[in-house]
Amino acid sequence: MDLTWFQRFGAVSGVVLGLSIGVPGAVEAFTGETSATSFALGLGVAFSAPAVTALYLHHRATAGRFGAVAYAVNLLGLGLFTGVAFALNLVLFYLDKSTVDSLLAGPTGSAVSISALVFVAGTVLFSVSMVRSGGFPKLPAVGYGVALTLLALLAPLPDSPATSVVHVVAAVSIGWLSLAVLPARRPVPVAA
Repeated sequence: MDLTWFQRFGAVSGVVLGLSIGVPGAVEAFTGETSATSFALGLGVAFSAPAVTALYLHHRATAGRFGAVAYAVNLLGLGLFTGVAFALNLVLFYLDKSTVDSLLAGPTGSAVSISALVFVAGTVLFSVSMVRSGGFPKLPAVGYGVALTLLALLAPLPDSPATSVVHVVAAVSIGWLSLAVLPARRPVPVAA
């Protein structure tokens, strides 16, 4: 089975994901969070699963069992945190502070915290996997782990220039990693 098309689709998805994180982050440094930036970020995270799958396909031959587990945990964390990012940017953004505070004081807050923990664990493991495999440039592979972890930790805080910088670093890391797998002109090997 030839996975080249899916790997290219995932790489393009990674570039779109990077743009949907970085452009709103850069704009918010000057404007603060707006409906437009929240919309772009809230919908852009939908491209995360194909993007991380393309990254895994690119290095799975050298990633070993650790890489497979890291990918699985990262994919689950991305699924959970994609829902959180969607809710934060396209639902909670439009509610008044007291409503948001009461929502997050209940089981919703616990679910958000658990989602963030799984996301951070998966992000760190997958970043380590990419660095260990040697299949990616080290700087964006490390940037992936650090910047996405910081995004999860900073998500509940008010936007600031520092969060904008983290958004841009995360976007550059994701875009760089995605471009590293985009020119795959040969079929991705499938294990027997």
